[in-house]
Amino acid sequence: MPSNRGRDPSVPHAPVRTPNLTPEEERLALRNALRYFPPSHHNILAAEFAQELRQYGHIYMYRFCPRIHMRAYPIDQYPCRTRQAASIMLMIMNNLDHAVAQFPQELVTYGGNGQVFSNWAQFRLVMYYLSEMTEEQTLVMYSGHPAGLFPSLPSSPRAIITNGMVIPNYSSREQYEKMFALGVSMYGQMTAGSYCYIGPQGIVHGTMLTVLNAGRRYLGSDDLRGRVLVTSGLGGMSGAQAKAAVIAGCVGVIAEVDEVPLRKRHEQGWLMEVTSDIEHCIQRIREAKRSKTPLSLGYHGNVVDLCLCRQVAAINKLSEAGMFFWDYGNAFLLEAQRAGAEVEKEGGGATEFRYPSYVQDIMGDIFSLGFGPFRWVCTSGDPHDLTLTDDIAATVLEEISANVTERVRQQYNDNIRWIREAGKHRMVVGSQARILYSDQKGRVCIALAINQAIADRRVSAPVVISRDHHDVSGTDSPFRETSNVYDGSAFCADMAVQNFVGDAFRGATWVSLHNGGGVGWGEVMNGGFGLLLDGTEEAAKRASLMLNWDVSNGVREGL
Repeated sequence: MPSNRGRDPSVPHAPVRTPNLTPEEERLALRNALRYFPPSHHNILAAEFAQELRQYGHIYMYRFCPRIHMRAYPIDQYPCRTRQAASIMLMIMNNLDHAVAQFPQELVTYGGNGQVFSNWAQFRLVMYYLSEMTEEQTLVMYSGHPAGLFPSLPSSPRAIITNGMVIPNYSSREQYEKMFALGVSMYGQMTAGSYCYIGPQGIVHGTMLTVLNAGRRYLGSDDLRGRVLVTSGLGGMSGAQAKAAVIAGCVGVIAEVDEVPLRKRHEQGWLMEVTSDIEHCIQRIREAKRSKTPLSLGYHGNVVDLCLCRQVAAINKLSEAGMFFWDYGNAFLLEAQRAGAEVEKEGGGATEFRYPSYVQDIMGDIFSLGFGPFRWVCTSGDPHDLTLTDDIAATVLEEISANVTERVRQQYNDNIRWIREAGKHRMVVGSQARILYSDQKGRVCIALAINQAIADRRVSAPVVISRDHHDVSGTDSPFRETSNVYDGSAFCADMAVQNFVGDAFRGATWVSLHNGGGVGWGEVMNGGFGLLLDGTEEAAKRASLMLNWDVSNGVREGL
């Protein structure tokens, strides 16, 4: 066994969990953890794991955290029998890269609790299985637990992932804490547990589009110079707000209570300035507003003290004075309602509040046109490949945009502007990846063009295509993605489940289905995929079949 080095003090760590296990449940958690090891090691590990459970509320198995530098190595450096398996290994290691992951030693990629796996034994087993896998096998993943390799067809997915699939009556947050501590279920957020995270870039394009379209809707203008966006959060997802504000041309002020992610975003170049002085903060806002200079300013402090009720009272007062407010995706209004704040909408439906969610007011219309967060990862790790694929995507979009309606053309123009300028904004953190909102035709044509470039050896290695679960058809979430569905089906999860199944038999390299993500455990069902483009005709066929379904399933839902 490797020596037990404990926790690394140089990296941030997840908060201590409080599962409130009974003595019998603690013993069960230990038995479940020890099943990964031969009995000869149980005496040493039992005491060690019991200490972790008592001290941290979960058994992470720090002893088995690898000593190698965790990052997305070029695909040819992974030992494998099929490149499809190697691509999954690359994506897993990117999710756990210290520059990418929020709490790398607890296997948390983002969101405070978005697990890649439940413990390090699972990581080691999964990497072993993937290194041994053939193209006639599929790895089955049960909430972080590798059930094993099973015979399948070459056309089948190489991995089927489910996270948090709990009987509905037992899907409470309290029960989740127990199940996670027992090692039997896991919260994968969205792209954490599906091995598809690409750093904060993964949400920045959607955030930029939200800000741009908020300007059009609320201010009647495309020009956001001198306009001020006030928000909070600089974590793995919310950290995108700073970069998005600058790209959109406005003044972004982002409050963050935790200095660690605030400094991290500043060091990575995602945040231009940092202050903990509220008077200096206000002065810089006024200066940037007056000069109409884009600015991202991180304020180290709390956006509001005491409680949600006080925060809502402040929002209500500012709104009455002319500020435009929307809930940007973390179920703030739902939690405020539960806390007793004044957010009720008179005559509103079950998913409506005094203020809209960004999906109801802004992004829902974009999703209904089929536009969503398509993405790709250049497995060579070569920035030149990323630059080349950026150019391929831009050329494809420019050709398509010449023959679309005016309503759709505006979206194409926004996305062409994004992809043409993406390189200069230095958004890569971790793998050489790109996010690009695109519709059904755009995604298919971009995938086919990139696949052809691989075949022609203009792109030096295979490319993984994927998307955020927060997309046209990946997620059923009544207080976010499907909050603008008003026929009573917003609380149904058929779309996300059908998407998962449909992607699996239409050619995805791996698929995932999750309980929870974004707005919390028990509040949402969502799924995603990864597909390896290797320049073959088979890859082109898979991409065309799967992407057409992946988007059209959601557009149908929005009709």
